[in-house]
Amino acid sequence: MAYATVDGLSISYEIVGSGDGQAWAVTPGGRYSKDTPGIRELAAALAEGTGGRALIWDRPNTGASDVCFTGESESQMQADVLGGLIRQLGLGPTIIAGGSGGSRVSMLTAARHRDLAAGLAIWWISGGVYGLMSLGVHYCSGSFVAAWNGGMEAVAALPEWAEVIEGNPANRQRILDQDRQTFMATLERWMAVYCPDDKALVPGLSDAEAARLDLPTLVLRSGESDIHHRRETSEKIAAALPNAVLREPPWGDTEWAERHTPEAVKEGLFARWPLLAPPLLEWWGEASA
Repeated sequence: MAYATVDGLSISYEIVGSGDGQAWAVTPGGRYSKDTPGIRELAAALAEGTGGRALIWDRPNTGASDVCFTGESESQMQADVLGGLIRQLGLGPTIIAGGSGGSRVSMLTAARHRDLAAGLAIWWISGGVYGLMSLGVHYCSGSFVAAWNGGMEAVAALPEWAEVIEGNPANRQRILDQDRQTFMATLERWMAVYCPDDKALVPGLSDAEAARLDLPTLVLRSGESDIHHRRETSEKIAAALPNAVLREPPWGDTEWAERHTPEAVKEGLFARWPLLAPPLLEWWGEASA
């Protein structure tokens, strides 16, 4: 495990592969770390497939990286850190890839740091009123209520921060050092970004900004049964991005639901992500020809 300092934050990362071919950056969703089963395996397959390197990393507020409570949204803050990390590591124009929350971070990174993005590959894109509103609650409400009722000590004691404190013990003090009022204002600002907006299919990325994302893009269609990553969202995003192709994922319609069965939970939410390597490599071979 290696660390880099980006925007004053300690960021845990790993480079998979050692070739000088095309570089990739893989970002998981949720608040899952780079060590979640499936992430490293996908990165290794992508690096091998293009004779290059693949970056996996812990976003701020995940894994062993520092917590951070700045930015217009959590995803925007993480996107700027990813841009800074790619630049610092000298990876050059990178294919930025991710699923679920990682797709949002990937799109924002490509939009805000266009010179660093060779291509964009995204799947499990959150959308729909229910999908977006549930994200605001999921990511922010627990900490907001804890801060409101019990201050920053109560926030630091929440189970949702246990992993990042275990992986980076200094994070507990970073949480305690937050000004309570500023912290709550930040969380409300982050929550507001998830409010459905007719002019922004992706939270924090306006449709006008998306229309300027002219880099080669692969969008994998979401399952019709997926209540969180709506099929129509993936289709609309593919139609909105000027150089995007929409293709089917390497699994069935009910993949998201199946990943939440008791047996699949033991394997991990991203355990089947290595199946994405062949379609991603096939797309890039076509896009770069």
